[in-house]
Amino acid sequence: MYWGNRDKSRETFQGHWTKSGDKYLRNADGSYTYAGRSDDMLKVSGIYVSPFEVESTLAQHPAVLEAAVIGVADAEGLTKTKAFVVRKAGAQVSEDELKAFVKDRLAPYKYPRQIEFLDDLPKTATGKIQRFKLREKEKTLP
Repeated sequence: MYWGNRDKSRETFQGHWTKSGDKYLRNADGSYTYAGRSDDMLKVSGIYVSPFEVESTLAQHPAVLEAAVIGVADAEGLTKTKAFVVRKAGAQVSEDELKAFVKDRLAPYKYPRQIEFLDDLPKTATGKIQRFKLREKEKTLP
């Protein structure tokens, strides 16, 4: 149960079931692939995009240590993906190289339209990436 939040408790705990908020894709062979949290899903070009999927793809690049993806609104108010990337020590890779890398592996609408390189990502004490801090950072940019 959620302390002092009866509505959240009712929404999450339904009888013998727990609604975790996690999303999965069902594969052709009947197995499942984790797609991230439902509250992190982005609607890009009218189609849902899992930040986890884009992050996982970026992390496959040999120069990438870790990545976090959020949605940012463009000039027309449409959501586009933006990636924050931490490179491995001594590694070099450009924004265009990473965009092409993702485009080669995922559907074209999923690639990050913007990539910002950081020294590290904001995390909790347990190492979980704090995407909300990245979203707040975007709101403060001119």
